[in-house]
Amino acid sequence: MTDKKIIPFSPPDISENEVQGVVEALKSGWITTGPKTKEFERQIAAYIGTNKAACLSSATAAMEMTLRLLGIGEGDEVILPAYTYTATCSVVCHVGATPVLADIQKDTPQIDYDKLAERITEKTKVIIPVDLGGIPCDYERIFEVLNKAKDKFHPGENTIQKQFDRVIVMADASHAFGAERDGKSVGQIADFTCFSFHAVKNLTTAEGGAVTWKRVPGIEDDWIYQQYMNLSLHGQSKDAFHKTKAGSWEYDILFPAYKCNMTDIQAGIGLAQLERYPQMLEKRHSIIQRYDSAFASYPVQLLNHKGAQYRSSGHLYLMRIGELSESERNDLIERFAQQGVAVNVHYKPLPMLTAYKNMGFGIEDYPNSYDFYKNEITLPLYSKLTDEEVSYIIGKVKKILQEFCR
Repeated sequence: MTDKKIIPFSPPDISENEVQGVVEALKSGWITTGPKTKEFERQIAAYIGTNKAACLSSATAAMEMTLRLLGIGEGDEVILPAYTYTATCSVVCHVGATPVLADIQKDTPQIDYDKLAERITEKTKVIIPVDLGGIPCDYERIFEVLNKAKDKFHPGENTIQKQFDRVIVMADASHAFGAERDGKSVGQIADFTCFSFHAVKNLTTAEGGAVTWKRVPGIEDDWIYQQYMNLSLHGQSKDAFHKTKAGSWEYDILFPAYKCNMTDIQAGIGLAQLERYPQMLEKRHSIIQRYDSAFASYPVQLLNHKGAQYRSSGHLYLMRIGELSESERNDLIERFAQQGVAVNVHYKPLPMLTAYKNMGFGIEDYPNSYDFYKNEITLPLYSKLTDEEVSYIIGKVKKILQEFCR
């Protein structure tokens, strides 16, 4: 008889290197945004293959500051999938724009590109594709749709908007740091790409995020970077590190902005994580291969984390089980908990949540999103899982599936 194990869903992978990175920041005498954060930004840009990266307090902040950078606001529409976490949509509401939800494709959590085309109007300024689970969207198809709708795009007075002749693509790549598509890293493909370094993400800074962008014709990357810095620190013309240098106290407030900067303590964790990240990614993919092989003959639908044109970041292992109803799926999750295995659901579609019901959205208008959600579970997948723990999870999944799918 196998002893019962307790396997959490997604604990952070923290080594002594991360601990030392935090200690160094604490001992340095500078713990908020400073040299470690700037080095982390430099290394992120080098890893992704972009000229610049801006680190902020979360992916949510990165998305909202990007919308503000683009001048998105009242009267504008932003298209996003109904199947995503609330942050993708809440940032649209924060800036006063109108969220327009599109259903996902059948049997995949990515936005339906035909539905995307149908939802573009004269007011559409931005689309937010979501690389759910770390699997990159088909950006070539997205750009194809947007290029066919160029006649509907009417840029406002915003400096950056004016440089585009189509709807702008801001990727929610919260799950996709390290993913690739068509020979490019996620972060090089969309116009703007926002990443999460939250505690449950592949690479963590406890809380945190970053944004990268492709070159915008006629606008310097350094200028865009400085706008992010201004937006994230009260509109202050000089950050605290430079303001506190001897004789450099004076500063200006350029506009009343926000407070969502990353600290050097967080960056100390991130720098150590980034050094280990290639090995962490390989560990995730090795677990995915074991899961895929183990469940190949069972009545489940699995997402492909590797295809001819892409390789995911291996963030989430989503499994849809047979013809289970929502309530049966919830009962199954309880069975896993009794066996010591924490599983999750990614995600409850936005139209099922109170905030979005109150905005007039109804799940009946997004049938693919509901069908994907109702029988979906997410298995533990993280770089700290041991081979023995993976075997335990596989054994429990097989046992429970055999009981539920008889």
